[in-house]
Amino acid sequence: MSVAAFGTLAAFGLAACSEPAASDTDASASPSASGGAQTITVYTSEPQAKIDEIAAAFTEETGIGVEVFRAGTGDLTARIEAERTTGEIGADVLLAADAPTFEGYKSEGLLQRYTPAESDALNPDVVDPDGYYVGTRIIPTVIAYNTTAVDAPPTSWKDLIDPAYLGRVTLPNPNVSGAAAFNTAVWLNTPELGEQWLAGLAANEPVVAESNGPVGQAVAAGTQPVGIVVDYLVRELAAKGSPIALSYPTDGVPYVTQPAGIFTDSDNAVAAQQFVDFLVSKKGQEIAVAQRYLPVRGDVGTPEGAPALSELTLLTPDLQKITETQDEAVRKFDDLIG
Repeated sequence: MSVAAFGTLAAFGLAACSEPAASDTDASASPSASGGAQTITVYTSEPQAKIDEIAAAFTEETGIGVEVFRAGTGDLTARIEAERTTGEIGADVLLAADAPTFEGYKSEGLLQRYTPAESDALNPDVVDPDGYYVGTRIIPTVIAYNTTAVDAPPTSWKDLIDPAYLGRVTLPNPNVSGAAAFNTAVWLNTPELGEQWLAGLAANEPVVAESNGPVGQAVAAGTQPVGIVVDYLVRELAAKGSPIALSYPTDGVPYVTQPAGIFTDSDNAVAAQQFVDFLVSKKGQEIAVAQRYLPVRGDVGTPEGAPALSELTLLTPDLQKITETQDEAVRKFDDLIG
């Protein structure tokens, strides 16, 4: 595991992004669009307003309807497991936070192989080399702080284990948030951090929120002065006038790619392929940027006011190692922090 600037991404000239503060825990099943005779079902951890916008644009372009079931990644995986045990998975497409989830499903034969149209335009680091899933945006995790409560903001993960932050930090639950589970495995597999750092964070008695949305809201409200959260939520809250800002940790920034994949059980494989194509198409990525996400292709611009990835030190993990250790990392988190 190394801490390094992610050169390929930087070469794309991408930038970090922001996005509305929406909880990623509230499950809902609602038709995002139903105008077409053909309909696909998408399971996703995307904020509801975001996926509704994407689905509506896809339906307008293709005439294919989209039914959405939205929940945190942990709830999605529980639903998928229950469905595969009793029959077949009830969705055509999975769009969720972390690649290890997709790696597991790939190894279990739950995903179809499909290479999206225009894949040559995508950053190669977000495309599964085996062709079973593709990343749809870059989502870094950062340190957020309330600007009215914090005069000297923390600038590194190691800062957060200082006793000065006793009871002042909040972070998402890795049992619910796929990004949080991924980050926990990355931290534990980073030699400069590891279990010693996580134990130090635990000693400061952080507040565990359900997901990234409540973390951002707690920091913006000043309930907790400091939070560990995905960057797009901070940017959206700040754009709405909340007293919140962020630091990209100098000792490494973990990130997820919100992959999309097609289930083997899909009865609408062609339509599902069109949906995946749309997510990473120029139009789909322009929507992602407008939603304050960092894109996975270099021809759609970047969110306003975000630093270039070349300015950041990104944690670039061995994905196989993260996949193998993520469940144990979450158990370690529960043992130390609870």
